[in-house]
Amino acid sequence: MNELVYLAIFLSAAVVGEEMYSSKFDNIDYEEIIKSDRLLKNYANCLLDKGGCTAEATELKRILPDALKTDCAKCSERQKKGAKKIIQFLVNNKPDLWEQLMAKYDPDGEFKEKYEGDWLNED
Repeated sequence: MNELVYLAIFLSAAVVGEEMYSSKFDNIDYEEIIKSDRLLKNYANCLLDKGGCTAEATELKRILPDALKTDCAKCSERQKKGAKKIIQFLVNNKPDLWEQLMAKYDPDGEFKEKYEGDWLNED
Protein backbone atom coordinates (compact mmCIF):
# COMPACT_ATOMS: atom_id res chain seq x y z
CA MET A 1 0.00 0.00 0.00
CA ASN A 2 -0.38 4.32 0.79
CA GLU A 3 -1.31 4.67 -2.27
CA LEU A 4 -0.54 1.46 -3.42
CA VAL A 5 -0.93 -1.60 -2.16
CA TYR A 6 -0.81 -0.54 0.37
CA LEU A 7 0.17 1.27 -1.53
CA ALA A 8 -1.79 -0.31 -0.01
CA ILE A 9 -1.02 -0.89 3.28
CA PHE A 10 0.27 1.78 2.97
CA LEU A 11 -0.02 3.14 4.06
CA SER A 12 2.77 5.19 4.36
CA ALA A 13 3.40 4.57 7.94
CA ALA A 14 6.51 4.72 10.04
CA VAL A 15 7.16 2.14 12.66
CA VAL A 16 7.10 3.38 16.21
CA GLY A 17 8.75 0.90 18.49
CA GLU A 18 7.62 -2.57 17.57
CA GLU A 19 3.93 -2.28 18.32
CA MET A 20 2.11 -0.23 15.69
CA TYR A 21 2.85 1.73 12.56
CA SER A 22 2.75 5.44 13.22
CA SER A 23 -0.59 7.20 12.94
CA LYS A 24 1.28 10.04 11.25
CA PHE A 25 -0.27 9.16 7.90
CA ASP A 26 -3.81 8.32 9.05
CA ASN A 27 -5.18 11.39 7.29
CA ILE A 28 -4.14 10.32 3.81
CA ASP A 29 -7.00 10.60 1.31
CA TYR A 30 -7.01 7.13 -0.23
CA GLU A 31 -9.86 8.10 -2.55
CA GLU A 32 -7.64 10.80 -4.03
CA ILE A 33 -4.96 8.21 -4.79
CA ILE A 34 -7.45 5.86 -6.42
CA LYS A 35 -8.87 8.66 -8.55
CA SER A 36 -5.48 9.91 -9.72
CA ASP A 37 -3.68 7.79 -12.29
CA ARG A 38 -0.61 9.97 -11.73
CA LEU A 39 -0.47 9.39 -7.97
CA LEU A 40 -1.21 5.70 -8.33
CA LYS A 41 1.45 5.32 -11.00
CA ASN A 42 4.04 7.18 -8.91
CA TYR A 43 3.46 4.93 -5.91
CA ALA A 44 3.47 1.83 -8.09
CA ASN A 45 6.71 2.84 -9.80
CA CYS A 46 8.35 3.39 -6.43
CA LEU A 47 7.15 0.06 -5.03
CA LEU A 48 8.27 -1.74 -8.19
CA ASP A 49 11.68 -0.02 -8.31
CA LYS A 50 10.76 1.68 -11.58
CA GLY A 51 10.88 5.27 -10.39
CA GLY A 52 11.64 7.68 -7.63
CA CYS A 53 9.96 7.61 -4.23
CA THR A 54 8.48 10.26 -2.01
CA ALA A 55 9.20 10.00 1.71
CA GLU A 56 5.79 8.40 2.25
CA ALA A 57 6.27 5.90 -0.57
CA THR A 58 9.73 5.00 0.75
CA GLU A 59 8.22 4.26 4.15
CA LEU A 60 5.44 2.24 2.56
CA LYS A 61 7.98 0.24 0.62
CA ARG A 62 9.84 -0.46 3.84
CA ILE A 63 6.84 -1.65 5.84
CA LEU A 64 4.94 -3.43 3.06
CA PRO A 65 6.59 -6.85 3.46
CA ASP A 66 5.86 -6.88 7.19
CA ALA A 67 2.30 -5.63 6.69
CA LEU A 68 1.62 -8.41 4.17
CA LYS A 69 3.00 -11.10 6.45
CA THR A 70 1.07 -9.92 9.49
CA ASP A 71 -2.27 -9.05 7.86
CA CYS A 72 -1.53 -5.44 8.70
CA ALA A 73 -1.47 -6.29 12.40
CA LYS A 74 0.50 -3.13 13.23
CA CYS A 75 -1.88 -0.93 11.21
CA SER A 76 -4.41 1.38 12.78
CA GLU A 77 -8.04 0.80 11.80
CA ARG A 78 -7.80 3.77 9.41
CA GLN A 79 -4.71 2.26 7.77
CA LYS A 80 -6.40 -1.14 7.42
CA LYS A 81 -9.45 0.44 5.80
CA GLY A 82 -7.20 2.38 3.44
CA ALA A 83 -5.20 -0.72 2.55
CA LYS A 84 -8.36 -2.69 1.84
CA LYS A 85 -9.72 0.14 -0.30
CA ILE A 86 -6.51 0.30 -2.34
CA ILE A 87 -6.22 -3.46 -2.72
CA GLN A 88 -9.88 -3.81 -3.72
CA PHE A 89 -9.36 -1.10 -6.33
CA LEU A 90 -6.22 -2.73 -7.71
CA VAL A 91 -7.76 -6.22 -7.84
CA ASN A 92 -10.91 -4.97 -9.58
CA ASN A 93 -9.59 -2.14 -11.74
CA LYS A 94 -5.84 -2.53 -12.21
CA PRO A 95 -5.27 -6.31 -12.23
CA ASP A 96 -2.03 -6.01 -14.22
CA LEU A 97 -0.58 -3.65 -11.63
CA TRP A 98 -1.84 -5.88 -8.79
CA GLU A 99 -0.12 -8.87 -10.40
CA GLN A 100 3.15 -6.96 -10.73
CA LEU A 101 3.03 -5.95 -7.08
CA MET A 102 2.22 -9.49 -5.98
CA ALA A 103 5.03 -10.88 -8.15
CA LYS A 104 7.45 -8.64 -6.29
CA TYR A 105 6.07 -8.75 -2.75
CA ASP A 106 4.47 -12.21 -2.74
CA PRO A 107 6.40 -14.30 -5.30
CA ASP A 108 5.28 -17.59 -3.76
CA GLY A 109 1.61 -16.56 -3.74
CA GLU A 110 1.47 -17.07 0.00
CA PHE A 111 -0.65 -13.99 0.72
CA LYS A 112 -2.36 -13.31 -2.62
CA GLU A 113 -5.39 -15.52 -2.06
CA LYS A 114 -6.03 -14.01 1.35
CA TYR A 115 -5.87 -10.45 0.07
CA GLU A 116 -8.10 -11.20 -2.89
CA GLY A 117 -10.65 -13.06 -0.76
CA ASP A 118 -11.41 -13.14 2.91
CA TRP A 119 -9.32 -10.15 3.96
CA LEU A 120 -11.16 -7.77 1.65
CA ASN A 121 -14.55 -9.10 2.71
CA GLU A 122 -14.01 -8.59 6.44
CA ASP A 123 -15.77 -5.68 8.06
